[in-house]
Amino acid sequence: LLARDAQTLSAIERICQERDIAFVRKDSVALLAQSRDGLLRVKAIVQNLKDFSRVDQAQWQISNLHEGLDSTLNLVAAELRTKAEVVREYGDLPPLLCAPGQLNQVFMNLLVNAAQAIGPERGTITIRNGTDGTLVWFEISDNGCGIEKASMARIFDPFYTTKPVGKGTGLGLSISYGIVHKHHGRIQVHSEVGKGTTFRVELPIVQP
Repeated sequence: LLARDAQTLSAIERICQERDIAFVRKDSVALLAQSRDGLLRVKAIVQNLKDFSRVDQAQWQISNLHEGLDSTLNLVAAELRTKAEVVREYGDLPPLLCAPGQLNQVFMNLLVNAAQAIGPERGTITIRNGTDGTLVWFEISDNGCGIEKASMARIFDPFYTTKPVGKGTGLGLSISYGIVHKHHGRIQVHSEVGKGTTFRVELPIVQP
């Protein structure tokens, strides 16, 4: 019986050495920690997507504009990080009756456009907002290439784009214009070639 036990132990030790069980036990702690970090990142991405789309909330509701801006920034952070520094100049805003998921789409379109307008050198994207008592406004500015005067009158037209083939569909600004119009607001643009572009959106606090 003792000889049989010794043989079993010897076989177990041989298998442990062949499979490098000591290394697996040591490495498993690091693997579990990495898995936990990965799960937390996935959870954050899913939460950002929910905040962005507001899939679990009604379409029209009282909303905080800052939360929408921040959740959208989280989603496009990877694209913006390589192109520009993002500067937030937030004012005090009242709660706003709106369709948050749709406004988040406007934020995303304007932020991605701003990033794509910046050249090979790292630039700056500035987000400002405020209120005058009857409306809230926000601006997204970049110090990129700017927009030619010949294009200014058409930038909100569907499928019109000045970007290279494969870089844009020409629908982002058109969709944004429609969303802002649906909110009884207005969207304006000021641009200088070689200096940059500012898009300004104004929205009524109380919908008609």
